[in-house]
Amino acid sequence: MPHGGEPPQGISKDGVDWLDLSTGIAPFAYPFTPPPERAWRNLPRRLEEQTLLSAAASSFGLVRLDDICLGPGSQALLQLLPTLLPEGAAAVLAPTYNEHAHRWARAGHRVEEISVLAELPAQCRYLVAVNPNNPTGEVQDRTALSALAEKMAARDGYLIVDEAFCDLLPDASLGREAGRPGLLVLRSFGKFFGLAGLRLGFLLGPAAFIAMARERIGPWPVNGPALAIAAQAYGDAAWIAAHRQALAQQAAKLRQVLARHGRIIGGTDLFVLLQADNSAALHAGLAAARIHVRDFAEQGAWLRFGLPGEETAWKRFEAALALI
Repeated sequence: MPHGGEPPQGISKDGVDWLDLSTGIAPFAYPFTPPPERAWRNLPRRLEEQTLLSAAASSFGLVRLDDICLGPGSQALLQLLPTLLPEGAAAVLAPTYNEHAHRWARAGHRVEEISVLAELPAQCRYLVAVNPNNPTGEVQDRTALSALAEKMAARDGYLIVDEAFCDLLPDASLGREAGRPGLLVLRSFGKFFGLAGLRLGFLLGPAAFIAMARERIGPWPVNGPALAIAAQAYGDAAWIAAHRQALAQQAAKLRQVLARHGRIIGGTDLFVLLQADNSAALHAGLAAARIHVRDFAEQGAWLRFGLPGEETAWKRFEAALALI
């Protein structure tokens, strides 16, 4: 399936890099201390995995380490999850990240997309919701989601909540409830911490299900350097708080700039969703300046913009917009 993050022509022949604003990845990376040499030379040790699990669980509000599974990116866990469950009817709250419906259907489940949670089909056994949503930024009420998890448990099913962007809004997370029947939560490391190339994600859920996921994913699912870096990051509460503020400032500036080019209809502090009558011209004009933003085949007027970050990137972005 097509994804953002890959400019149409990569790096141009004259050596000018594309400015990638197509993904919701923080433009400022966590300033980690390089891992020790042994992290590169040795297989990951159980103690190193446990250290990261403890730091991540504390950040998520999770109590039991038996309720959390490591994976090489939340995408890998997202793909694995439907294969661990008996075939059944699955509903996906849409529009959202297309991989969810795709992977559930590919695993043999009957998939239906719904527009509001109140439309939950009577035969639905699995319900997938992204919170905050991508690309709209819509945030679901925690109490309502918790009630849905209880309803899905009564159907011998699950509510699956993809919280890839929930580091921005920790109060919206169901992570602290993970372990209860009927609830599975996906978490992503790289987007918020600006280290998407590190490839690390988490699946939170009941201990018996997590044990099955760990068995299926196999030993050493995450490399040693990633374990060390992520453990540092999750333990750095001061940086996390300051980073949230910096991202909020960037997002406010981006909304102000884009308001002159259309109607802002959603987003988070990592991306802004714009609706514009001239979206095709905007997309093409930015591409001509080697700036990549996310368009949507199913929503022709929509464009999603990530945060430029450094001042040089902002100047390049605003200069390109001014010529369109």
